[in-house]
Amino acid sequence: MDRIDEQRSKELEQIANELRVAVVKSIYNAGSGHLGGSLSAADILAALYFEKMRINPDEPDWDERDRFVLSKGHAGPILYATLAMRGCFPVEELSTLRKMGSRLSGHPACFKAPGVDMTSGSLGHGLSVGLGMRLAGRVRGKDYRVFVLLGDGELQEGQVWEAAMAVAHFKVDNLVAIVDYNRVQLDGTIDEIMEVAPLADKWRSFGWQVLTMDGHDMGDILDNLDEAIAQSQEGPVVIIADTVKGKGVSFMEGKSAWHGRAPTEEEYRQALAELGEQGGVGV
Repeated sequence: MDRIDEQRSKELEQIANELRVAVVKSIYNAGSGHLGGSLSAADILAALYFEKMRINPDEPDWDERDRFVLSKGHAGPILYATLAMRGCFPVEELSTLRKMGSRLSGHPACFKAPGVDMTSGSLGHGLSVGLGMRLAGRVRGKDYRVFVLLGDGELQEGQVWEAAMAVAHFKVDNLVAIVDYNRVQLDGTIDEIMEVAPLADKWRSFGWQVLTMDGHDMGDILDNLDEAIAQSQEGPVVIIADTVKGKGVSFMEGKSAWHGRAPTEEEYRQALAELGEQGGVGV
């Protein structure tokens, strides 16, 4: 990695940290929300939205934009923080998360918050939607790319694998799936509830090209996104991202208890201290 790439990686790491701060603040203000899976995905969204995706914050519905599907929709706080910091809507609006009349509902809704490409609710639907987006692009002669972020617990949903089979069958290009493989879901660890490993072998058996990366190493993330984007011109690619639930806050890391609850005031202050409260989030 040259010096320019190193500097950019550091800048993106800083952005990811600010995203985590924004998530902690917005969920604390809301009194509810999903912290663990939002924090584990921060580095991935920072790399996508601030470096790799073609988007126009001034025109969130720009027809030529790349699409992002948050299939694990309960992690809406990290998507909202990313869109706000990218300029799709005011950062101050993050303080309205989950409040009556807010555009920032518990799960993202594309008819509410600018920049949201898919309304999410029940798990398992995102890859099917991403498939539809790319097939529509193919019919219309558009080369926009579609990125779908899946949770690992979500892979227990059968519809994910129906979509994976269909994507390969129709030889869909410019589609990249990313699995946030933090190994923890609502009620415990993945292997306790329903094991999804071996992931790489499963995806390959469905006809996908498979890459693996450290989901918290920005250099590794950028390199793998570059490779995935290039390979996806020939067919679907999945990146299995090794991540940590609650990344960045020691007492949240790897704990299923932090899948979906807000911090107390004491926990809130400790979390911000550990994240260095870098500023720039304004929530």
